[in-house]
Amino acid sequence: MRALELWNEAMRFHMNHDLERAVELYTKSIEVFPTAEAYTFRGWAFEGMGRIDDAIAQCRRAIEIDPAFGNPYNDIGAYLIAKGELDEAVPWLEKAKTAPRYDPRHYPFMNLGRIYAAKGMVKRAIDEFEGALALTPGDPTCVSALAQLRALLN
Repeated sequence: MRALELWNEAMRFHMNHDLERAVELYTKSIEVFPTAEAYTFRGWAFEGMGRIDDAIAQCRRAIEIDPAFGNPYNDIGAYLIAKGELDEAVPWLEKAKTAPRYDPRHYPFMNLGRIYAAKGMVKRAIDEFEGALALTPGDPTCVSALAQLRALLN
């Protein structure tokens, strides 16, 4: 399928940090056959270019196409965190946690953990990082975050 070929080519440029070319190719892929993945990854490229609001718009479009795809929910949450809009990010991350089609599922737990830690809600942050660790045992980011949070309780 041509759309998938274009998406794969876009990914290669994306991974090599040629975001302009990646956006062009994601756009061509969408023109051939719009997918939630192409919109989500075009959003990720926009984020890399500092175009956060455009990235959010791409994720919203991805959700319209496939509400079961979890990545754009988490990405919107992450983009809102980057904008300092922590409370606005929470419902998007909660939706990502339960999306039927989502891998890696531990990211929204980690993002929620970061939000709750930033808000001083230590026990809630611990719960989220423990949830992430249940999905990815031994993840060094989660282990480190938990150690720091648990130290705050002593």
